[in-house]
Amino acid sequence: MTAPSFPSERPRVRLKPKTNARRLRHGFPWVYSNEMVTDRRTRNLDPGTIAVLEDEGRTPLGLVAVTPSSKIICRMLDRDVDARLDVDWFAARLSRALEMREQMFGAPYYRLVHAEADGLPGVVIDRFGETCVLQPNAAWADRNLEALVVALRQVTGVSNVLKNASGRARGLEGLDNVNEVLAGAAPEKPVQVPMNGATYLADLTGGQKTGLFFDQRPNHAFAARLVKPGARVLDVFSHVGGFGLAMLAADAGFALAVDGSAPALALAAQGAALAGMADRFDTRQGDAFDVLTALDQEGAQFDVVICDPPAFAPSKQALEAGIRAYERVARLAAPLVAPGGYLGLCSCSHAADLSRFRDACTRGIGRAGRSSQLIHTGFAGPDHPQHVMLAESGYLKALFYRL
Repeated sequence: MTAPSFPSERPRVRLKPKTNARRLRHGFPWVYSNEMVTDRRTRNLDPGTIAVLEDEGRTPLGLVAVTPSSKIICRMLDRDVDARLDVDWFAARLSRALEMREQMFGAPYYRLVHAEADGLPGVVIDRFGETCVLQPNAAWADRNLEALVVALRQVTGVSNVLKNASGRARGLEGLDNVNEVLAGAAPEKPVQVPMNGATYLADLTGGQKTGLFFDQRPNHAFAARLVKPGARVLDVFSHVGGFGLAMLAADAGFALAVDGSAPALALAAQGAALAGMADRFDTRQGDAFDVLTALDQEGAQFDVVICDPPAFAPSKQALEAGIRAYERVARLAAPLVAPGGYLGLCSCSHAADLSRFRDACTRGIGRAGRSSQLIHTGFAGPDHPQHVMLAESGYLKALFYRL
């Protein structure tokens, strides 16, 4: 189902009195459920309904997508209340997103759309050459998939579009978790992705998220700068070898990748083999905390240790437990770093801001009995732009210490 063809047909929703409409006029993209009048008519709107948002004086503020059951009840789509969400509308936003990525990257492997920051709330699109993996994590996008896919193929020229429905947000929007091919065909084997001198293998149908984490690209590059010829490196929560393969490409002597997923480690090993680095690469499957403890008991030492765990604090409710987990990672990893070596610690939890995350990591290093210097703070690459009024869109933090 798509939006009504004529603006006059669209329902209207209204902010409660004394709600700060100025914030929305200045670009904030969300309206929370406690900020809007939710009468019976509004509560009965289908998830993803396109509506006109008005302030308390009934002055239109813009075109929004409404999901009555969500805490984020409205997502701003367009300041023009007469806009029509057709192929041309999607193509204009996709073209703007593509222009920047093509300027930044020499090959078509990047995040093409980063949700609100690219003007498509709740929509994530990662590009892997001739294939795009689309995550429509908001109900309005799910309802307008046909126009979005047509525009995506028109603007990028890709042959294949896959829908990945694994996002946690889809459940909050009342959406299904069914992956499907929206156009073309799914690749029959993992896609080879060149980054930072290494080759990664992305499983676009059975891997985590969309198959590869493009956001860490600049942090992989910084970690590679820490490597001296022959260095021993440890990549914990490695997925398909993100940091480890980049450091091997920079002439590390040996890399050990640790992850709980056997399929991910197999892809990492294949990536090392493709680059002719198989003899310098090894894997260990298991719980990261257990493996870190075991390596310490074995007396293992590495010149560079990187830990890039999943989101330990995916929500405010999980924040305190997440902070403790980040501190524990730092405490267990620090003893494995040779004197004068480097420790990289990462967080993709938007609920844990940089200050809280940095304090937890520094505290963990101190509890391990190590002194440290913080030498670099990294963030996501330019294909993951941050919405200037939405701190949540700047979720990735990477801290590099010299111990």
